[in-house]
Amino acid sequence: MGDISKDINTSFKNEKLKALINIKYTSNWLNSKENEFFKPYGISPQQYNILRILRGAKDKIKVQIVKDRMIERAPNATRLMDKLCDKSLIERERCEHDRRVVYVKITKQGLVLLSSIDVDKTFTYLENLTDGEAKTLSNLLDKLR
Repeated sequence: MGDISKDINTSFKNEKLKALINIKYTSNWLNSKENEFFKPYGISPQQYNILRILRGAKDKIKVQIVKDRMIERAPNATRLMDKLCDKSLIERERCEHDRRVVYVKITKQGLVLLSSIDVDKTFTYLENLTDGEAKTLSNLLDKLR
């Protein structure tokens, strides 16, 4: 098992500071692992999040709703959606009554991509946790927020 003190070669004044640094360090480590996982699919973790939101919506929804539901609030969400449109994974549609409102929906190609990711969802970097430990960790993170 890893130890943040050894990983970054430092000591901490107290356990709460150690936990804070560990959360940040682990967050960066997880981001790196996620990027590696999604690279073969040609999408980023944020784009995956957008596709999952749209699959769950079942029909077109406003771009703003997608932005509000994103796990990681991305100021570049519009650019991320542009790239998904370019790859034919989502479609855009302007509202007839208010041109400022844009709707998006996932395409069949986007659904196929998500299905292949679902089948291959081997997040091996989480295999050190049991289901019970994962639940405890999730509960602790919820408590922290």
